[in-house]
Amino acid sequence: MNDWQTELKADIKAALEGLAGRTINHVFFVACGGSLAVMHPAKYLLDRQSAALTSDCYNSDEFVHRSPRALGTNTLVVLCSMTGTTRETLRAAEHARAKGATTIGLSQDLNSPLATAVDHAVRFEAPYTTGVPIDAIDSNYSCLYQIVMGLVRIYDGIDKLRPLLASLGNLQAAIDRAHLTYAGLFEQFAPRFKDEPVIYTVASGANYGAAYSYAICVLMEMQWINSQAIHANEFFHGPFEVLDEDKAFIMMLGLDETRPLEERAKGFLERFGSSEKIMVLDARELDLSGIDDEFKGNVVPLIFFDTLWKFAYKLADLRQHAMLEGRRYMKKINY
Repeated sequence: MNDWQTELKADIKAALEGLAGRTINHVFFVACGGSLAVMHPAKYLLDRQSAALTSDCYNSDEFVHRSPRALGTNTLVVLCSMTGTTRETLRAAEHARAKGATTIGLSQDLNSPLATAVDHAVRFEAPYTTGVPIDAIDSNYSCLYQIVMGLVRIYDGIDKLRPLLASLGNLQAAIDRAHLTYAGLFEQFAPRFKDEPVIYTVASGANYGAAYSYAICVLMEMQWINSQAIHANEFFHGPFEVLDEDKAFIMMLGLDETRPLEERAKGFLERFGSSEKIMVLDARELDLSGIDDEFKGNVVPLIFFDTLWKFAYKLADLRQHAMLEGRRYMKKINY
């Protein structure tokens, strides 16, 4: 057994070992909502690290209905559902297996419907729906990154699992420090944003998934605030026309290779918007001790989303609007 295998979670190790002898040339990352959002940084990591594997991200039901012709025996489909009960994602798993693809499913329960519908099940933990604190190394982001770098080791022959695992082991401490770093910023902006009818999020690269998830799963789903995640470069191809001094934005500046795109968007926001309405999270302000330089850009999205969750609760308190309990439709009716 290789050293890296002993450090992986048993279910991740089993999933990777299950690929032995399989020719894989393409990976599909498939999910819905917040689970789809975490697939974007996983794809970013694979794009940057692998020459042997190409990849796509799909919404679960679009994956089924579009049914990419590349889907087949030489593909791996990685699916994620927090509860493991998302109907669209279950359909996607069944579709993938019917086409002969190998499937890995991530959920919080190894006995969930998704876990039983895939070839290899991986368990992760999430504090957002349970309220129970976790170590970030057990998060869905972390599990996905371990799977991705395991694939890179298998199919590219490049082994970076040890520095990745060391970085993930230090991630929770970095998140805890980030909460302190951004606490003052959140105290300042929560009263300014509490009555905003629209709050836009802006990011690129590995961070775009965090911006997307925060827009649709937090601001819209849990606070009923109209929102849109805007890609930092797409901002200049239409969305910037809505900008004036009355518009509210959350701007994410990360540490990956696309930071120049985010810096450009930030410059334009500051030029034509109001500093009172532009909340900037800059990863260069964070203490990322213990995180390998190569993976800093990849862990920043989890730090952004985890800290912004606290900001959402500040908004909820000021707006007197419940978070999870206030939802009208999700998990409450058939749809």
